[in-house]
Amino acid sequence: MSVSRRTVLATAAGAAAAVTAAAPAAAAATPAPVPTQRTLRAAADYAVEKLRAVAPAVTAFPVGTKFEKWVHSQNGDWVGGFWPGTLWMAWLHSGDDTFRAQALASARKLAPRQYDTGTHDLGFLFYPSWVTAWRLTGDESWRAGALRAADSLIQRYNPRGRFIRAWGALGDPGNAGRVIVDTMMNLDLLAFASSQTGDGKYLDIAVEHARTTQRVFPRADGSTPHVYDFDPATGAPIGPNTVQGYSPASCWSRGQAWGLYGFTTMYRRTGDPAFLATARKLADFAVGALTPDHVPVWDYRAPQQPHDIKDASAGAITACGLLDLAAATGRPAYREVALRMLTALAETCLTRNSARAEAVVARCTRNRPAEDGVEISLPYADYYLLEGILRVLRPRDVDRAIDLSTV
Repeated sequence: MSVSRRTVLATAAGAAAAVTAAAPAAAAATPAPVPTQRTLRAAADYAVEKLRAVAPAVTAFPVGTKFEKWVHSQNGDWVGGFWPGTLWMAWLHSGDDTFRAQALASARKLAPRQYDTGTHDLGFLFYPSWVTAWRLTGDESWRAGALRAADSLIQRYNPRGRFIRAWGALGDPGNAGRVIVDTMMNLDLLAFASSQTGDGKYLDIAVEHARTTQRVFPRADGSTPHVYDFDPATGAPIGPNTVQGYSPASCWSRGQAWGLYGFTTMYRRTGDPAFLATARKLADFAVGALTPDHVPVWDYRAPQQPHDIKDASAGAITACGLLDLAAATGRPAYREVALRMLTALAETCLTRNSARAEAVVARCTRNRPAEDGVEISLPYADYYLLEGILRVLRPRDVDRAIDLSTV
C-alpha cells in the first residue's frame, strides 16, 4: 500500500472545513437551461410532496415496492441508508424541518449495523445517512458511528487478492473470492474515515480495491461485468461472472453506473488520474449505449436491448456520476447527457399518474435474472434522482451533505 499520509490528509480536513470551503467545481458549471431547471424543480417538488404524504407512516426501511406500496426491512438490508438520505435531500430542497427530524430518526435505526462485518455495503448504509447527518448537524455521534462502520468494512479486505469481499460472513468459505462492481460505491466511507482520523489504512484499502477492480473489470470497450471471482486463498484471478446481469459477458446497467460514479469519487478523493481515466471509459460506454429516450435498459447487452425493460435507478445513478465527471474533467458533454437523463426520468419515470404509489420513481428493475422486482420502484432510484436534481439546482447544498470536493 503506497498512499501517502499527505494524500490521505489532503482528502478533507474535516466537516467544518468541508462545509465552509469554496464551492465545488460543479457549482461553477454553466447553469442548466431554464426549461430544464423548471422540469427538474417540478420533479423535486413532486418528490417532496410524495415524501411528505408517505414518510409519517414509514417505520422501517423501504427496499422496493409491491403493487406500488413499499415493502420494508427492519434492519435496512443493504439499502437502509437511502431512506434517511432521501429525507435529507427533501430537507435541503424544501427547508421543511420535519424531513430533518425524520431523517435523523430513521438513521438512528441503523445503529446496530455499524458493527456488521457480514456485508460490504456499509458505505451504502452509512454515507447517505450517518456521514450526511454529521455533515449537516455537527453531532459527533454520527461521525463516530460512521467510523465504526468503516472499521467493520475493512475487516472484509483480502490482502492476497487486494480486494474487499462482497458477500457472505467472514468465516463462510462461500463467495469468499467474489468481488462485485457495486463495491466501488462503498469506498467513500473508507476515504471519509482516513480524512477524519488521519490513519491512512482506510484509504489505502479503498485504493487497493479500486486498483484491483480497475485491472479486471473494464473490458476494452469500457463495459463491465457484474462480478469477478478470485481464489480467496491465493488471490489469483478466476474470471468474470454475474448475478444481476444477463451473463458474464453482458453489461448490467446499474453495475456500470456504480462503477462510473465510484471511480469518479475515488479520483476526487485521491487525485489519481488513472481512476479518472477509468471513470471516463465506463461513462463513454454507458453514454454510447443509451437509447434515444435516455432511460437505460436493465442490461446494455441483453438480447432484447434496446427494446428491453428499463431500469430508471441506473439512469439516476449514471446521471449523478456524469455530473460528477463533468466537474472533474471540465467536459460539458458529460453534464449535457446527465441533464437529458434527469429530464427523461422527470418526464417519463415518475409515479405522478398513480394515486396509490408510495415511491417517487417508477420503471426500475432490481434483479431481472431472478425475476425479482421487474418494473417496480426502488429506494435508491428516489435518492439518486433527488441527489442528481439538487446537484443541478443546489450544488452548494449537496456539497454540504455529501462532500463534492476534489483533492
